[in-house]
Amino acid sequence: MAHDRRPAKDLSIQELEILLARKKREARRGRLDQLRRSGRVLQVEAGEDAEIQLGREDALGVSQKTELAEETNGKRKVWFNRVLLTVEVLAVVGFAYILLSGAGALRQLNAEVAEVLSVGQASPTPLITAVVLPSGHTPPTDPGGARPNEAEIPEHLRPIVQSMPGLSVPTPGPAQARSIFIPKLWNDAAPVVQGDGWEQLKKGVGQHIGSADPGSNGNMVLSAHNDIFGELFRDLDKLKPGDEIRVQTSMQEYVYRVTGMRIVSPTEVNVMSPTAKATVTLISCYPYLVDTERIVVFGELVDG
Repeated sequence: MAHDRRPAKDLSIQELEILLARKKREARRGRLDQLRRSGRVLQVEAGEDAEIQLGREDALGVSQKTELAEETNGKRKVWFNRVLLTVEVLAVVGFAYILLSGAGALRQLNAEVAEVLSVGQASPTPLITAVVLPSGHTPPTDPGGARPNEAEIPEHLRPIVQSMPGLSVPTPGPAQARSIFIPKLWNDAAPVVQGDGWEQLKKGVGQHIGSADPGSNGNMVLSAHNDIFGELFRDLDKLKPGDEIRVQTSMQEYVYRVTGMRIVSPTEVNVMSPTAKATVTLISCYPYLVDTERIVVFGELVDG
């Protein structure tokens, strides 16, 4: 060990402690030699024993300090491990709480969805788009001529109707009606336009905005005048059950058959209500040149 020339970093703790104790003992021996030379130390043996004892005490002190340091480090590690364990436990508890909360929220959401589904699918509420049936007008023989007949509108509803904005007429799509042909009444088809207002019915048969397209489930409502603008629906009263009504789109023709007819007041707008099956409803003023009522023809899809 006295001749060990290894660097200090290559020595073990025990070797370093012994080396340090030896260095201290040599330093004390040097001091004792100086004291002996000056005559202050009388007994060499005692000095040597004291030196050895001091060396032992130094070595023991270093060892105790090392043990104390290791004990302190060990305690620190124990406390650090305890803190880590506490953090890990808290993290696990928090994660479990999040999982349980999420599961509870999911169960509640599923219960709410099931409750909604158990009620059943809500049927759409029909929009009220008219207070009187379309195509109403004064007769052309009236002193003021043919014009929209506002007298048909119930008096208490007139302010509401007058304040309502006009419906925007959509651009016809490929699935919407383009023409209608009634073989029993005509030799040629008549055009169908979107909308059944006064201006639209000048151009042909008007389809009520929002009513079903040809061939689709629902009520397709078509209106036209009987004594003005071509008198397209003048002879609706001649139709019988079984007569054909042919409606053409840009892609396909649909055939309906007449199932019935009614004469109703202008305010019986329930004839325009949606239907479960594919149906058509033809509406016009009635009687001819009187125009105080409406004639309504019903039909059902048979081919398309």
